[in-house]
Amino acid sequence: MSTAPAQDVEMKETPAPVAASSNSATSAAPSALQHLKEIASLIETGAYAREVRRIARAIRLTMALRRKLKTSVVSAFLNFALTPGSEPHARLSSYLPKEDDHEMEVDTATSVVQAPVKHSLPELEIFSYLLAKACSSASIARLKNINRRTVDVLASRLYFYYSLSYEHTGDLAEIRGNLLALHQIATLRHDELGQETLLNLLLRNYLHYNLYDQAEKLRSKAPRFEAHSNQQFCRYLFYLGKIRTIQLEYTDAKESLLQAARKAPIAALGFRIQCTKWAVIVRLLLGEIPERTVFMQKGMETALRPYFELTNAVRIGDLELFKSVAEKFSATFSVDRTHNLIVRLRHNVIRTGLRNISISYSRISLADVAKKLRLDSPNPVADAESIVSKAIRDGAIDATIDHAKGWMVSKETGDIYSTNEPQMAFNSRIAFCLNMHNEAVRALRFPPNSHKEKEIAEKRRERQQQEQELAKHIAEEDDDEF
Repeated sequence: MSTAPAQDVEMKETPAPVAASSNSATSAAPSALQHLKEIASLIETGAYAREVRRIARAIRLTMALRRKLKTSVVSAFLNFALTPGSEPHARLSSYLPKEDDHEMEVDTATSVVQAPVKHSLPELEIFSYLLAKACSSASIARLKNINRRTVDVLASRLYFYYSLSYEHTGDLAEIRGNLLALHQIATLRHDELGQETLLNLLLRNYLHYNLYDQAEKLRSKAPRFEAHSNQQFCRYLFYLGKIRTIQLEYTDAKESLLQAARKAPIAALGFRIQCTKWAVIVRLLLGEIPERTVFMQKGMETALRPYFELTNAVRIGDLELFKSVAEKFSATFSVDRTHNLIVRLRHNVIRTGLRNISISYSRISLADVAKKLRLDSPNPVADAESIVSKAIRDGAIDATIDHAKGWMVSKETGDIYSTNEPQMAFNSRIAFCLNMHNEAVRALRFPPNSHKEKEIAEKRRERQQQEQELAKHIAEEDDDEF
């Protein structure tokens, strides 16, 4: 899933050089280096104007250039953005591999128009670190010495690549202490976007090693504030759902996972698949059966096939089919880290099968119950009696046990509309709609202080009119006295 900040749809400050470059006589489409120079200009404007939204837009534009970047392009951009011979330029250039001369990209069209930056901004230096991802550790060390709000967006991206590089090399545990220190620094500097990103990276770090208790302690003690990035908020909900699932809090886990999948961008297909997998398991653990449309979503059919067959086995309550599906897709479940949760489903499969039996038969012997449930224990009748007793105690079925004759006697099914269940379902849907409305209202953006300025102007005109009327009234009273 992309980790760039949410798109600012109201922004109109698309850089003019992009349109101008399309009319260039030298090329029909701007080169990667030209795009980088335009992005650097956008960052410079945002740094001087202290507009974080411009820098966030520069990050989004950079995401589209990742596949086009080569060593020659990055080297040419460093020469443009940083002062040649300076300490940041020498440090960053040392991370670039050497290339042949014929691979160097020549950009004569823009070199004549745009002159190199004479005094490098910290924002441009940090952006250069973002392009050269091999120097992630050096970039983090440099970030600790820079405290500027216009760097926060760039820093959040560097934190992500810093953790990602160590995750790919299998050394994720080595940076846990450094991430905790960075989170503390971000908290002291009131860098809320950095806190969001680092908290998610720390949760991912803990969950990677199955340290769910430590992850929950960190999450519960971390500062709370309004989310600044939709992508980071989706990740937080996903990690929260996984923690709640392991802690057997299935209702909260289901809400978090479904909300993460709903809020995730459409392009983040892999993330939505992972959220759907965990949400399906949680719903099965809650005794719910997901709709068939959940597994038929575009682009998800193949990935969700094992979970579809698992859901089918739970739905019909067939213990043998459940075991065969679990063995058939054991490798997939291990990769998804859902194997331990699927082991918990065995009890739900038995309970579902028992519920189907209680609906179909008004009276049935415990031996037949054990046979229909396919219990393979040494004493299946005793196990069936124990399972039926627990299901009756938990309220899963409405029946009684005749211990003398060895029967399970089901009670007549009542009218569900005579209970409070329809009201509870209706209330949950109303709460869901109200929550979505409140989130949509909070996500709205308005021009800063525009309503206050309008209100001040109206009050000023009203006050002036009142003063004029008062002066006219006083003047008329003075005339009457004379």
